[in-house]
Amino acid sequence: MAIRPLKIQVPDSALIDLKNRLARTRLPAAVADAGWRYGTDRDFLKELVGHWRERFDWRAVEEHLNEFPQFLADIDGLDIHFLHVRGKGPNPLPLVMTHGWPSSIAEFVRIIPLLTDPAAHGGRSEDSFDVVAPSLPGFGFSKSPKQPGMSSRGVTELWVKLMQDVLGYERFFAHGGDIGGGITNRLGRWKSAAAIHTMVAAPVENLDSPPPSDAEKSWLAYVQKWENDEGAYWHQQRTRPQTLAYSLNDSPAGLAAWIVEKWRSWSDCGGDILSRFSMDELLTNISIYWFTETIGSSMGMYYESAHDPNPETKAKIEVPARIFLTREEVELCPPEYAARSYMDFSYEIAERGGHFLAAEEPELLAEDIRSWFRRFR
Repeated sequence: MAIRPLKIQVPDSALIDLKNRLARTRLPAAVADAGWRYGTDRDFLKELVGHWRERFDWRAVEEHLNEFPQFLADIDGLDIHFLHVRGKGPNPLPLVMTHGWPSSIAEFVRIIPLLTDPAAHGGRSEDSFDVVAPSLPGFGFSKSPKQPGMSSRGVTELWVKLMQDVLGYERFFAHGGDIGGGITNRLGRWKSAAAIHTMVAAPVENLDSPPPSDAEKSWLAYVQKWENDEGAYWHQQRTRPQTLAYSLNDSPAGLAAWIVEKWRSWSDCGGDILSRFSMDELLTNISIYWFTETIGSSMGMYYESAHDPNPETKAKIEVPARIFLTREEVELCPPEYAARSYMDFSYEIAERGGHFLAAEEPELLAEDIRSWFRRFR
């Protein structure tokens, strides 16, 4: 499985095309005082589009991303993009970090130095990691599968090959949130990873034995309410992703609206997205989807996972697991629910931060990762 170095370099023609499309943006009308109640706020999107066209410097972003060693590996005929940053410590632990949707490897750029070189950021050199941060297939700079069937289960298989066969890490560890959290849980269930750190509690086979607690019943009611209020994207992407992809792949403003709504809604920003992320940070992630034309294939993973013909049994995870939930997830998983899925686990709720914790609170997340995996050194 050959490894090739990668340098991100978007053609000038793609930058010109983007600016031309942004200049022709046609925003729909909105009712008075709509704000974010109907979806992405029109005034905010207008400002974001203007910043993207007039002030956002993709070449500076490229230069920063290219400071991280990154590669392509041909695994089962699919080019997988990944960052691979070696730790600066006496015995770095190999850690595969998996992002979710609508995110990318850009979410990890602030946390990676805290993990690979903790001594330079107020930590201990003996807590360092070799960080491997892949782009999910069909996300960003990883190639999109040409054939159907690339579910999150299939991604887990690719990650095992990446870590063991390509990079030679027979013993490795894993962290992830959102889709990445599900993959991380599966790496633990398969005993491929020696221990895991996840921001998503693994689903269980049933809630019959023992009967669900009051907290679990409250959780079930919350999940139903969340799906009613917030889950339209999920239903669309797991049923008809291609229909949606035509417009999002063609309109940068539409793409930005689809993504930025989730970054606001799922982060710990109190409704003020710019209190957590700068416009440049938001546009870095959006631009990766735009220039690689991967919004359609990223949504396709929802479809493939929902239609996986070989869903695996949800047996208990035996390897040690750290369940580190954010406020976004707090009502989704009481400890007794987690106990149904894990045999050896630690459970905690982060003091602050949301869905994109590595970007929102990199120091807090890095400290929890370092602390949890310290016992395995």
